[in-house]
Amino acid sequence: MLRLTVMVSGGGTNLQAILDGIASGGIRGAKVVKVISNSRKAYALERAAKAGIPAECITRRDHPEPEQFNRALLASLQEARTDLVVLAGCLVVIPQIVVDAYPNRIINIHPALIPSFCGTGYYGLGVHEAALKRGVKVTGATVHFVDGGTDTGPIILQKAVEIREGDTPEVLQRRVMEEAEWVILPKAIDLIANGRVTVADGRVHILEER
Repeated sequence: MLRLTVMVSGGGTNLQAILDGIASGGIRGAKVVKVISNSRKAYALERAAKAGIPAECITRRDHPEPEQFNRALLASLQEARTDLVVLAGCLVVIPQIVVDAYPNRIINIHPALIPSFCGTGYYGLGVHEAALKRGVKVTGATVHFVDGGTDTGPIILQKAVEIREGDTPEVLQRRVMEEAEWVILPKAIDLIANGRVTVADGRVHILEER
């Protein structure tokens, strides 16, 4: 059973998609053992409580020294005996000490088709604002492994979403979540939990189901 720790900063809609996927059988061989947030106001903490999942808030305010914060985060992951770290709307830059401890065992969902609209400064609603400003006709979401860069790790899954005339950033954000994020994040977890994902030469290979 793959033990998941889900890291969130806000409402936790992707966390809910994971929990729903486990409940429906769409995610096999995995369970959420902990939720970590960097904000006490995150509704994701309530979602965790309702699901009976242990949750913890680790903030930079409580750990003002960077090294102290980094070690607190790593300790929390290790205490939960985490197999896979899932960044599901997490606005924390993952410390290198954590990346090193979990090589190819941290995944992130990004609300665009990497390498478009990704990297430093591209998060949340700003990603969709940038896509609309550029006038692209298709956007989407990407699940990728986390490495030492920003949105630079090997890509696991992507799904495209059409941009429609009259879209606002808020409308587009919702469509990307519903049509892409909530689909490919649970799917990626299921693939990993069932041994169907390998990484070689910086690229992900998905194995056929046995």
